Amino acid sequence: MDKMTVRDMEVNGKRILVRVDFNVPLDEETRAITDDSRIQATLPTIKYLIERGAKTILCSHLGRPEGKVVEELQMTPVAQRLSQLLGNEVQTTVGCIGPDVEKAVEKLSGGDVLLLENLRFHPDEEGDSNAFAQVLAQLADLYVNDAFGVSHRSHASIVSITNYLPAVAGLLVEKELNTLGGILENPAHPFTELIGGAKVSDKIGLLENTMSKVDCLLIGGGMVATFLKAKSYETGLSLIEVDKLDTAIGLMEKATRNGVRLLLPVDVLVANEISAETKAKSVFIENIPPDLRIVDIGPQTIENFSRELRRCQTVFWNGPMGIYEIPQFAEGTKSMARLLASLDATTIIGGGSTAEVVTEMKLADKMSFVSTGGGASLRFLGGKKLPGVEVLLNKKS
Repeated sequence: MDKMTVRDMEVNGKRILVRVDFNVPLDEETRAITDDSRIQATLPTIKYLIERGAKTILCSHLGRPEGKVVEELQMTPVAQRLSQLLGNEVQTTVGCIGPDVEKAVEKLSGGDVLLLENLRFHPDEEGDSNAFAQVLAQLADLYVNDAFGVSHRSHASIVSITNYLPAVAGLLVEKELNTLGGILENPAHPFTELIGGAKVSDKIGLLENTMSKVDCLLIGGGMVATFLKAKSYETGLSLIEVDKLDTAIGLMEKATRNGVRLLLPVDVLVANEISAETKAKSVFIENIPPDLRIVDIGPQTIENFSRELRRCQTVFWNGPMGIYEIPQFAEGTKSMARLLASLDATTIIGGGSTAEVVTEMKLADKMSFVSTGGGASLRFLGGKKLPGVEVLLNKKS
């Protein structure tokens, strides 16, 4: 990675503004955090700063309050959980800028941690406002981006803030870029990508940019329907991206030209509607009924994919194989997660819903790396720049 990190800066006694991604899921009734993996992921950076006597000021968004104060999206539960993980009290503020926040920062001693209120309570955060970023920057001496999951966003606390403070990467962002960069630069072979999710359009950049790197592509999820339709199969009531049929054909042709094995399901589960009460049945792709829809990959496909994955030294997985939220449509996804957890290989999970799956199944620690950014990882592996990374100081400078 060619960007400077927090390790390159003197932080003792300095006010360090750290952008983190604490957008954690909360229980609707109790407001208890149901998955703290994003908080856990930032602990190395926070502990690094505490141990070196920095005055750490954390800032994050939570949910989508759309520029308004929403009581249910206040950062208090996050501060409480972070306090437990650190073994020290993490103070909070009423807002994210203003006189009260400035007073709270002034009271900080070396080793203290302060968490600002939800950045998205302020309407100028998502608008990448220079004025808002400038006021936020006045709280600190140095800016650290440790929020990889939102580094593909051009928001005030991600991009404009760097106009007013020296800006470097946190340890999580460094790890994300080095790990994902390793896939693009020097993956161990055989290298397979397991790609699912609902839409081909979400994965085009990734598939095209990594086609020359991989040995095999395994395609599952809702996007399978578009690939099958492109090959003239009946897909029933499944969602088809009609404007991406030519794209799917092009990707399959490119795979052939590059000597890449592209495997589609040979059988799928189909159902008449998407609900917990619906029963699904397995059919071969030649026999998909016109009045049913694809909801998961089938048992023979699970075996085919598993056989291919067992050969690999590197696997990147992004996107569920079926409608994971409904138990009877989740076996394809669960089977892939269990298989990857058993491999003696580098297994990288591409954030988003895929990360949620392995975390929920308590398999995250069995994977080599679980990215904290779904959209950010897809954009990065798709060969596009991340605005929040581009603005950080270069090592050579």
